[in-house]
Amino acid sequence: MKSAATPKWCVLISAMRGADHPMSSFYEFMEFSLLGLFSGGVLALIGLSFVLVYKGTRVINFATGDVMMLGAYLYYTCHVVLGWPLLIAFALSIIGIAVLAFIIERSVLRPLSGQSVISVLMATIGISAVLHGLTEVVWGSDTHSTPSLLPRMPLNLGEILIPGYVFGNFILAAALITAFLLFFRYSRTGVTLRAVANDPVTACTMGIDIRNAQRLTWMLAGLSGTVAGVLVAATAGLSPLLATTALGVFAVIILGGLDSIIGAIIAGLVIGWLDGVMVGYMGGKVREVVPYIVVLTILVFRPYGLFGTRTIERL
Repeated sequence: MKSAATPKWCVLISAMRGADHPMSSFYEFMEFSLLGLFSGGVLALIGLSFVLVYKGTRVINFATGDVMMLGAYLYYTCHVVLGWPLLIAFALSIIGIAVLAFIIERSVLRPLSGQSVISVLMATIGISAVLHGLTEVVWGSDTHSTPSLLPRMPLNLGEILIPGYVFGNFILAAALITAFLLFFRYSRTGVTLRAVANDPVTACTMGIDIRNAQRLTWMLAGLSGTVAGVLVAATAGLSPLLATTALGVFAVIILGGLDSIIGAIIAGLVIGWLDGVMVGYMGGKVREVVPYIVVLTILVFRPYGLFGTRTIERL
């Protein structure tokens, strides 16, 4: 298990426990499972960013990873470079990405309203390239260390030891996802966004401003992506490569369903658990293969994902 591809959390746990501390197979399995489930919370948060845009616009946002990365760089700049307090830096990074989402929707996506889906999809790819290039110009390609948002005190559950950053990231991701669910379920704005996502034509006839709803959807997706980017950067380091993290979440959104928030949550936990167990026993190299094998197997039977909306076409 301790190969060159062993992930950071395996090395950290070994260091905290000590090489001479044996574990039974049961506790080892439980530890890997909990690590995977807790890591799955961040995967679900990234998947939520994809799902929000897809539900609101029916377009897969390929710029999600670069928005995550840019949000993390804004946090790093405000907190580390400028020395501002952590919470202020975190809030400003969220506000900055929200403003960026507003500008992108107004200047790039709104002119494409009514065009084919492929046109908007290609626009998100172009936005991704521009953001990635600007990030490398401004901050360079070196890896930076980003302070964690939460304490790193490890969670000790008897024989099971969980690094503090893994558990803390899960708690923050779970709190934000819960806030999103409550927002969409009980707030008037959330209900409006749901109405636009489910039936934009009817929503428009009821007097709802579709453009404002879509703009807010992009801003909420940016918020979700920024928080996820800061959490990932604090544990894996900050560099332009952070944007590629979102590509690995495609397994989550495909498995859960592109238009299902609940699907993104459950699929994130499933893929996270699978990743934790497989990496724990077989090393880090399998994490690039196993989730997609599972996804492809399930898609043979449910092409729209576990919780996605099934589309029926009559011929």
